[in-house]
Amino acid sequence: MRSRTAGMWWGMAIEAPDPPVLAAFYSALLGWPIGHEEPGTSILQGPGGATFMVLQQADGYRAPVWPPVEGEQRPMMHLDFQVGDLESAVEEARALGAREAEAQFQPNVRVMIDPAGHPFCLCLDQD
Repeated sequence: MRSRTAGMWWGMAIEAPDPPVLAAFYSALLGWPIGHEEPGTSILQGPGGATFMVLQQADGYRAPVWPPVEGEQRPMMHLDFQVGDLESAVEEARALGAREAEAQFQPNVRVMIDPAGHPFCLCLDQD
């Protein structure tokens, strides 16, 4: 990025029907603290202070469908997380409130669904 400056931060904003609930899920999953909360918004602070994840209130929220189905809300993006042990990462995500997607396409990737219905992938580190 041409306009990048020293100390620049980056992040993503994710719509949710209940931002504090989704923030608590991702905080526990990633080990990122909740750095700020206000009505309709929760912000997770990533390692080193340069990354963040905003969970923001979405009135009329419709959870995406995975895999995509004609006429339903499509996933517009998803998060990928590299893990060292796929099965234990799946179990940890389940214990925190995620569920495993019915459709799975790769043996080294597990598609999970977060508590708000967003798909995310746990990807086995194969190095």
